[in-house]
Amino acid sequence: MEITYYGQSCFLIKIGDHSILFDPFISLNELAKDIDVDSIKADYILLSHGHQDHVHDAERIAKNNGSTIVSTFEITTWYGEKGIEKTHPMNIGGKVTLPFGTVKMVTAVHSSSLPDGTYAGVASGFVVETEDKAFYFAGDTALTYDMKLIPEQFDLDFALLPIGDNFTMDIHDAVIAADFVQVDTFIGMHYDTFPYIAIDHEEVKEVAQLAGKKLILMEIGQTINL
Repeated sequence: MEITYYGQSCFLIKIGDHSILFDPFISLNELAKDIDVDSIKADYILLSHGHQDHVHDAERIAKNNGSTIVSTFEITTWYGEKGIEKTHPMNIGGKVTLPFGTVKMVTAVHSSSLPDGTYAGVASGFVVETEDKAFYFAGDTALTYDMKLIPEQFDLDFALLPIGDNFTMDIHDAVIAADFVQVDTFIGMHYDTFPYIAIDHEEVKEVAQLAGKKLILMEIGQTINL
C-alpha cells in the first residue's frame, strides 16, 4: 500500500489501480508550497469534516480528475451544488463497498462546518478495508472509547492519528488510541501547520517508543509503503 503525505492531514493512498485522497489542504499550506496540486491524481476524495484545513483543495482536485467525493450527506450536498457530479453521502456507522474495498464511517469527536459557515454534519473518521490490509484514518478527533469498537470488527494494520494537540489528540492520547484500535504502527498527522499545533518531533517519537509504538512522521511529499 503506497502512501504519500501532502501535509496537515492530507494523504494519497494507492490501493491497486485506485488512488484515494484524504482531507486535501495543500495550496494554502505554506509547508506544502512545493506540492503541485494539479498533478495529484485521485479517484476518490474522502473528507472527514468540513473545516478549511481539510477540504480546501477538494473541489479543485475533484474537478481535475472527475473524482468521487465521499463524506457526510451535508458535505457531499454542498459539493454537488458546486458542480461536483460524483459524490457518495454517508453518515456515522454506515459502510460502502467501492472498487478498492470497503469504507466505514466511524465516530470522531470534533466540530464541523464548511468554509462559508454551512453546517457540515458530524465529524468522522474512516476505516478502509481492502483484500490485503485495513487501516483507520481518524480525522480530527479527541480520544474516545468508541475507538474500542473498531478492532471488534476490523483487524487493522496501521492507523493515521492526529498528534498536534489543541484542536485534537496529542501524542499521549494518540498512543492510547493506538492501543484502543490495537495497532503497533501509526502515522502522525495534524501537526506543525500552525503555531497552535507545533510539536517537538523528538519528544513525540520518544513518547511513542516508550509506549511500545512505532510512530511515523512523514516529510511532505514523501511516499512510503506499508
